[in-house]
Amino acid sequence: MLRALRPITFYVSRDEWCTMMNKHMEVKPRLSLDNIEEASRIIDPVFTGSPQLTDPGLNEELGFKLACKIETLNPIKSFKGRGADYLVKKLPRDVGRLVCASAGNFGQGMAYAAGGRGMRLTVFAAENANPVKLERMLTLGAEVITGGRDFDEAKAAAKEYAERKGVYFVEDGREPAIAEGAGTIGLELARWPPPPKQFDAILVPLGNGALLAGVGLWFKTISPQTQVIGVCAEGAPAMERSWRSGHSVSTEKAETIADGIAVRVPVTEALDDLRFVVEDVLLVDDRTILGAMKLLFRYLGAVIEPAGAAGAAAAVKYRERFAGQTVATVLCGGNLTEMQKRNWLFT
Repeated sequence: MLRALRPITFYVSRDEWCTMMNKHMEVKPRLSLDNIEEASRIIDPVFTGSPQLTDPGLNEELGFKLACKIETLNPIKSFKGRGADYLVKKLPRDVGRLVCASAGNFGQGMAYAAGGRGMRLTVFAAENANPVKLERMLTLGAEVITGGRDFDEAKAAAKEYAERKGVYFVEDGREPAIAEGAGTIGLELARWPPPPKQFDAILVPLGNGALLAGVGLWFKTISPQTQVIGVCAEGAPAMERSWRSGHSVSTEKAETIADGIAVRVPVTEALDDLRFVVEDVLLVDDRTILGAMKLLFRYLGAVIEPAGAAGAAAAVKYRERFAGQTVATVLCGGNLTEMQKRNWLFT
């Protein structure tokens, strides 16, 4: 596990941060720095302390230093275990059954966490969901129901099912604890040596928003000079359009190989979480994502799925913007089928 390399310095106090957020949002911030710190202590250690490294060859190709936090060396090959585990540990003991929707990684995280507390879990997934992810959810003990043309249709079915059955519905992006658990990635990244050097920017894949919200809150508090930048797929721009317009913008379809960030219908609460911790949201096309996956495999030996490589794809596409800087990204998932590995990494 990672050890603290230096004391954490808050450039504004927690009270000052809350006052600033209240002034802009006119509501109490949903996410808590104290909870992120708590999560870092109580989340199952199989998910925390993930490697964070840089490679000279990759840096030379990009023209700047890219620090990569690899979130795939855990039982579900994804960062989703952090938020899921923290959420489940915060739920009352009398909650015995849960329902959620997932493109695959969040469902695995929920299955792992729920199983550890003896809870039953039903996961709704799209008909075309990654079979590797579906199989893993079943292996971890979840009931899996497939249906709908994409993630958002599966989520609508999950909500209806939960209401009909009277079961607790867990929505990624809406539950603060999920974003706070994901925020522990920011806490760990912020310890990057040597002090007091901070990142000029951090590129974070943006799906439902929990990862970006949690990491963004941590960085904008302890390292306000760091640009927090979300990255969406061009074929699924709903979150980017929503962030730019200041209100929820849904799209009719989401067409991208990056299934983990293929969102059509934004979560309103997540958009509020992002409003004052994010400087920009960038779009990357599937071809650039595939190129980034190959670079990560070549230089780091890391097998990263398309959604997990979105931040690295932005580093490739916008390399001139970041020239000479020190940039971080989160490689947040690595669940690929054997055919996808052959077609995307070995050709």
